[in-house]
Parts: sequence; structure tokens; C-alpha cells
Amino acid sequence: MTADSSGAAETTHTAVVTGASSGIGLAIAHELLGGGWHVVGLSRSRGALPDAAAWIHCDLADLASVVGAVTAVREAWPAGVHAIVHAAGLQYSAGLADLRPEQGERMWAVHVRGAELVVSGLVDALLDGARVVLVGSRTMTGVPGKSQYAATKAALVAMARSWAAELAPRHITVNVVAPGPTRTAMLEDPNRASVPPVMPPLGRLVEPSEVAALTRFLLESSGAMVTGQTLVICGGASLH
Repeated sequence: MTADSSGAAETTHTAVVTGASSGIGLAIAHELLGGGWHVVGLSRSRGALPDAAAWIHCDLADLASVVGAVTAVREAWPAGVHAIVHAAGLQYSAGLADLRPEQGERMWAVHVRGAELVVSGLVDALLDGARVVLVGSRTMTGVPGKSQYAATKAALVAMARSWAAELAPRHITVNVVAPGPTRTAMLEDPNRASVPPVMPPLGRLVEPSEVAALTRFLLESSGAMVTGQTLVICGGASLH
């Protein structure tokens, strides 16, 4: 919830958050709800998303499901939305000799095509001065055993910069938040067991709440002059 510079009464802002049922997406939903935002979660299940948030079923790997969810958002919030956060994600890890195309295709569908469909589908519903945040990853620069995953996260950076330039005339900002090793259930996923997380130099994993706080910074008036950027939050992991 934000107020204008004249001190006028605050109005509730609406954010569409993909992957809001768990992990970083859920932490972002909690952070925004605590700040007075109205949250619309898009995910395959409601999961732990609080009752205070709205929820729309959306399987980002399924084209028809995403199109249907975007249509539902536009119909339910005809006045428009103030922010989109694309936090949905999954990870498969494998060395070069063991890459499986179907795993790369699924990550691309969720991370990249999902962002394209949601943001493109709602761009006309974004109010002037709105915010877009894509949740990327520090691994975007390349990590052994994670080439497919890294490629999809690197693509988000290019898309964000392109969209930031396109939307600047409407004062809409577009940024990437790129976490390093974060304490979520994804760390225990057997699909990434071949490349275990490395403890960052600061001595602990990043908390989902810390990623959420950085995201909220970009979504509110504090982030008004930040666009086309990738903000890395990794506990120093990128120093190696």
C-alpha cells in the first residue's frame, strides 16, 4: 500500500505473483500482503498461499492454462493491476553428457515462456507507473552442471532489459532479482542433487524473506528509478 506525494489516502495496489504457493513466490506474497497489497497468486495449487490472497489455477508449463489464467485476471480486475512478479521456477541439474531435452524445455516453458505469456498478456492491464519483477538466479552467468537452468535464467535478463526500454514511456519499470543459494524446498529436490548448493562466503543461505524484501523495494515508490537492472542477492556467492 502506498501513498502519493501529496499525502492523499493510501489505496490498495494489486500484484499478480506466479509461483505464489511455495518458496520465494510465497515469501513475496506474504511480504506484499503484510504491506497492504492485494495479491493474486498464479500457481498449480493454492499450497500455503494465505486466504487473504486471491488464487487462480495456472500451470505455467501448459500454454492453454496460462492463457486462461491471464484472461481470468483481466476479467476479475478490469481496472488493471499495479505489478507482476514472475517467481515460479523449477530446476533440473545435469552435466553436458547427461542433458535431457525435455527437462530443458520444461524449464524454458516455466521460466521464459511463462514470463512472456503473463507479462505480454497483461501489459495492457498494467497501470502506468506499474512494476514488473522477474525472479532470476545468480547462476545466470553459468555454473557447471546447470547449463539448461542457467540459460533460462540468463534469458530473463535480456527480456527484462528489452521490456524496460519498451515500457519506459509509461513509467513502468522492469527488473530481475537474482538470488543465490536460498533456503527453500528446491534445495532438497532430487532433480538438482547432482549439483548441491555451495555455502556463500557470508556463511549462510539466503532467506526467502530477504528476496521478498528486495522485491518489494522494487515494487514500491523506493524502486521508481530502477529499471532494466539485475539485482543479485547471494551472500557473496558471486565473489568466487
